[in-house]
Amino acid sequence: MNSVPLVKSQKIKRGSARICFDITSYILVGFVALICLLPFVVLTSGSFSSEQAIRFTGYGLFPKDFSLEAYRLVFKTPLTILRGYGVSIFITVVGTSVGLIVLSLAAYVISRKDFKYRNQFSFFFYFTTLFNGGMVSTYIFYIQYLNLKDSYLALILPGMLNVFYLLIMRSFVSTIPMALIESAKIDGAGEFRIFKSIILPLLKSGLATIGLFLALGYWNDWYNAMLFMNTAEKYPLQYMLYDLLQRTQALARIASQAGIQVENMPSNTLKLAMAVVATGPIILVYPFVQKYFVKGITIGSVKG
Repeated sequence: MNSVPLVKSQKIKRGSARICFDITSYILVGFVALICLLPFVVLTSGSFSSEQAIRFTGYGLFPKDFSLEAYRLVFKTPLTILRGYGVSIFITVVGTSVGLIVLSLAAYVISRKDFKYRNQFSFFFYFTTLFNGGMVSTYIFYIQYLNLKDSYLALILPGMLNVFYLLIMRSFVSTIPMALIESAKIDGAGEFRIFKSIILPLLKSGLATIGLFLALGYWNDWYNAMLFMNTAEKYPLQYMLYDLLQRTQALARIASQAGIQVENMPSNTLKLAMAVVATGPIILVYPFVQKYFVKGITIGSVKG
């Protein structure tokens, strides 16, 4: 019996030019990543420094005169911070979920070439990006006509339909072949069945991209809370921290006018600590959507 010689798998040998290119690429990408990481490192180290060290020596990569005074002030009432986290998470989750549904439905409608009035609706959406009623009319509409004073809906509705995100979502929907929709119609599927079973599964990258944008907008929003919310228990985290900063700065000004020494009262370090507290959840969420996010922002850049 003749034995068949085993052929060993051979790896393609990389030339010296390819090796130099890889090394250069890794060094360059690592350097850019380090530059992007440095501001957050400086932010974090500054939040653990004392107020006097920040005033006299500035910021650095490592804490100077280590102090937790800013975090003690932020977490002076931990239940309040937890309540702010809960409100922000609730608004972000509900607003992002409803916003994605509304945006994907609207994008699907105006991207259909067989929809008679799609150009008129597209122009209507685009027109709102050029002209709007202004802050006063918007405030009167929400308070007097919708009666949303001190309501969570006043924090959810303004950011739910962003026309810029709608146009991006329409670009995602436009990449889906019409043949899929037509074949589903031949099989007897209705519009909502087509949207649920065909469109949405193919929009994962678009939903992740727009969802991240919506979540960032809801999470960082404090302006609407300042306009519409009166009850402190309903404040989202961002506005709660903003209110704490304003009260601290007002106290420092009053003390300074009264001739009281306030060198140790955290002001700059308080801002840094607030940024660290408010940024944490978003940093934890990003890795889960990174794959779809990178795919989403590059759609249409390469055509085969």
